[in-house]
Amino acid sequence: MRITGKVLSVALLAAMAAGCSSLNPFASEPKDKPAALVDIKGGMAVKTAWKYSLGKAGAYTFNPAFAAGSVFVADADGNVARLDAATGREQWKVKAGSDLTAGVGVSPDGNLVVVGGVKGNLIAFDGSGKQLWKVQATSEILSSPVANSEVVVVRSGDNRVTAYEAATGAKRWSVLRTTPALTLRNAPGIVIAGANVYVGQPGGKLLALTLATGVPRFEVVVAEPRGATELERVSDVSGTPFVYENDICAVTYQGKVGCFDLAAGTARWTKPASSDVGVGADQRFVFVSDAAGAVLAFAREGGQSAWKNDKLGNRRLSTPASFGRAVAVGDLEGYVHLLSREDGAMLGRVATDGSAIRSTPVLAGSNLIFQTQNGTVAAIAAE
Repeated sequence: MRITGKVLSVALLAAMAAGCSSLNPFASEPKDKPAALVDIKGGMAVKTAWKYSLGKAGAYTFNPAFAAGSVFVADADGNVARLDAATGREQWKVKAGSDLTAGVGVSPDGNLVVVGGVKGNLIAFDGSGKQLWKVQATSEILSSPVANSEVVVVRSGDNRVTAYEAATGAKRWSVLRTTPALTLRNAPGIVIAGANVYVGQPGGKLLALTLATGVPRFEVVVAEPRGATELERVSDVSGTPFVYENDICAVTYQGKVGCFDLAAGTARWTKPASSDVGVGADQRFVFVSDAAGAVLAFAREGGQSAWKNDKLGNRRLSTPASFGRAVAVGDLEGYVHLLSREDGAMLGRVATDGSAIRSTPVLAGSNLIFQTQNGTVAAIAAE
């Protein structure tokens, strides 16, 4: 999320007056004019394979999820839907019985679907859309929950990480971490990998917990907060950490991007970077959409800078996703841009519905799924 102009000064005054506070940079227009789009010659053919219309996201961000051949989506009005990943055909749609603030979390087998409701409600459905249980978290849920067949893990706004039994919603464990005086309102994400769950943290930290018990495995610093003011010291982990093989990679706002050993937390490398949306990665590269609108690529093995594309400045780019020979990002006007994975050159572009893409794209078979703030779910395919 972007931090700009008056929003910052108002939020900072509120933070100093009331203690802990969060910044919502999307509450105002960009301070600088977004870069104009230029025609792309040659490149690669890209098309929209299918679209599906859902409700708006409002002030929240809803990430689509992929499991068991289906795409799972939700909106702020409480709609939760399961779609065929290949065709976009609706398999079911249900009302959660509450307005929603976060989603979607889904188990790998597609038999458990979890969303966050207003005032900290956590609502679970089975693979056919039948509600299984509903529990109350300690505060507002902004991060998408994560789940497997045994447990659901959620991070609430007070920086409490809580695990619930997948079958019943009974609380299994809870871990509370301190929060800096001023944070981004972008809710660092969560990822399950093997026997651990990894949680992005305010203050530039990455926390690993044992999935079964919540016992901390390690807590590493991606970037140390620096600066004389609380504003300058905002260095939260942005978006969801990305796991690839034995690496877990993360990026902070006003800090660094880096990859760490998945088992021990040992830093493989870190490099200066600033992003408010998170990282993407593949076998060779780690990709970052930085706070100024540039897309950066780093070598996954050693962190060397591979390339930088600054042609999309101030377009509030989404988390990047590796997509065949391209890396794809969405922007504030609903365009999906495809850049060369090898050198960052512009390869293609496709429009969605004209509204911002803030959610993290998800690879679903041969399609890349984007969800806009106005509720269009678009499957992008390369020809």
